[in-house]
Amino acid sequence: MVHDSPERPTPAPKPRRGSKSDLPQDDLTLDTSDVDPETSAAEEEDEARLPDASDDATEAVAEGTLSVGHAAIENAVRLAPTSPGVYRMLNAANDVLYVGKAKNVKKRLSSYARANAPLPARILRMIAATTHVEIVSTTTETEALLLEANLIKQLRPRFNVQLRDDKSFPYILISGDHWAPQILKHRGAQSRPGRYFGPFANAGAVNRTITALQRAFLIRSCTDGFFESRTRPCLLYQIKRCAGPCTREIDFPGYTELVREATEFLSGRSHAVKELLAAEMEKASGELEFETAALYRDRLAALSAIQSQQGINPRTVEEADVFAIHQEGGYSCVEVFFFRTGQNWGNRAYFPRAEKTFTPEEVLSSFLAQFYDDKPPPKLILLSHEIEESALLADALSVKAGSKVEVSVPKRGEKKELIGHALTNAREALGRRLADTATQSRLLEGMVTTLGLPHTLRRIEVYDNSHIQGTNAVGAMIVAGPDGFMKNQYRKFNIKSEGLTPGDDYGMMREVLERRFKRLLKPPEGEAARAKENDKADDDSFPQWPDLVIIDGGRGQLNAVREIFQNLGLTQVSLMAVAKGPERDAGRETLFMPDREAIKLEPRDPVLYFIQRLRDEAHRFVIGSHRKLRKKDIREAGLQEIPGIGPSRKRALLHHFGTLKEIERASIADLGKVPGVSAESARKIFEFFHAQPG
Repeated sequence: MVHDSPERPTPAPKPRRGSKSDLPQDDLTLDTSDVDPETSAAEEEDEARLPDASDDATEAVAEGTLSVGHAAIENAVRLAPTSPGVYRMLNAANDVLYVGKAKNVKKRLSSYARANAPLPARILRMIAATTHVEIVSTTTETEALLLEANLIKQLRPRFNVQLRDDKSFPYILISGDHWAPQILKHRGAQSRPGRYFGPFANAGAVNRTITALQRAFLIRSCTDGFFESRTRPCLLYQIKRCAGPCTREIDFPGYTELVREATEFLSGRSHAVKELLAAEMEKASGELEFETAALYRDRLAALSAIQSQQGINPRTVEEADVFAIHQEGGYSCVEVFFFRTGQNWGNRAYFPRAEKTFTPEEVLSSFLAQFYDDKPPPKLILLSHEIEESALLADALSVKAGSKVEVSVPKRGEKKELIGHALTNAREALGRRLADTATQSRLLEGMVTTLGLPHTLRRIEVYDNSHIQGTNAVGAMIVAGPDGFMKNQYRKFNIKSEGLTPGDDYGMMREVLERRFKRLLKPPEGEAARAKENDKADDDSFPQWPDLVIIDGGRGQLNAVREIFQNLGLTQVSLMAVAKGPERDAGRETLFMPDREAIKLEPRDPVLYFIQRLRDEAHRFVIGSHRKLRKKDIREAGLQEIPGIGPSRKRALLHHFGTLKEIERASIADLGKVPGVSAESARKIFEFFHAQPG
């Protein structure tokens, strides 16, 4: 789907001028700056995870509690309207058990109130837990459907199908507020002027497409500030991924034509664009301009690469979302494919929470209403299964979109083939996830047995620190659970304590743990309710409290953290320290736990491998966080931070290499070639950029 945002007046091309400053504000030779800075989000693509299986689907319901539930629903029936609306069933603790909609609320509730009605065990358990019912009337059944989906996503009732791992989808934006438009990845509100193309299934699909588009159309991806500060083309120009409009390597009409071609390609007119490029290549070749012909050849190859990565590009489907559901082992997987402008813009698997008694049609129907609660629907929605309320869903989505939306189950032709392909992906995705979850569960069970832990492990937190001689100190927490690493739960902590001695690892760890657990012990207003929800025994949401905390270190670090836990009154969280082997040899680690002898596992023990992975992931995350913080400081302070580097040498370095990024990449030999930079200065510069954090 293509969106145009409101345009502001586009400034005319500015004459080439000198650098705004000696040091550019940003550099794209390493950083992925194709993300709108105003709306950037964490780009780790969190893997959708399986919900906990419900084992109480056939649990017997006591006659007494069932009669109490029937009585509560009968009271609600007396006051219920005969018009459309949404009802909520609540228990004694005022927790919402179920959200439902109906064309006639009174009639629907009456079906629950009949004592001898043959209802599934799931419904009987819901009735038995109900103590009162709340009702909201709506004007139409369409409004009721939209309200029901919204309330389910907000309240996450136990007896409803729940869409999990829901997040906004990325788009490609070609900006419209600069004379030389920028191509970038965008999430969130589409408030910036320009053309939006999407949605794409994930950030990886966007990144691959943007990279190929840069090769094909040479559109810049740098920020406006970086663009204005250039005095010479950056590395992207050198590797033929940008036309170099910043230094007028291409004129305004030429760059505008490149942007037009890219827009045409993303708008679905890829065949016309490829024909134009092929004609230009033939023309250049006929005029013996072989270098120009080679450029067109490379651009054509880049466009072909985009389409080959997309896999299926349907001929008869211009704009559609394809949904296919597969059930196995009590779990459901919904595979979603996005097709826009006749191109495949990626797919993603979802694992909604639903009891085993739900049919595929029931899961898919509830999933669709929640899926489009905060997303614009396409013109066509293709389904693998017939759902009972497809006409109602189409009407509701048409109201939401402001244009007709069709919901159908194809029986033949290319659309049927798309459904078959999606079903295959759903089956394979669920199979992989079941296998991965089983492996992870065995590892967690192995840790409980090997370490003698008093409880099962649902949440493991691993902590590590990083600094260079006390500077840019940062702490980090990574989280793992039954479904592997939970990257949306990772946290970094910029060390703030002013009284810390540089390099005081104990002091840094104390600050990190106190900030983390004081927040859990006394959550901010608004989080208390969510914490309560997470602590419910029948809630499968990922817990906020860890079962095991792992730190990098030996007995000394363990005792220091144990003292912190005692001061905070933490007694239910298990604690372990992992000390590296002699000469930091992986496979010879020693494990320390409170009031126990040190543990040394066999080098090939799967539990030891798992612990190493946890520690290495924490180290990777904290080092990355430290480097980002340090690079930010370097950009703000400039090269003057390096001893012996004054304004003259700084200017010479920037004139020679062009950007701070290139200086950082340079070897000692390359640095020594800069006029005025001695061998000793070159060594200091190199060591400054490549110092290893502690």
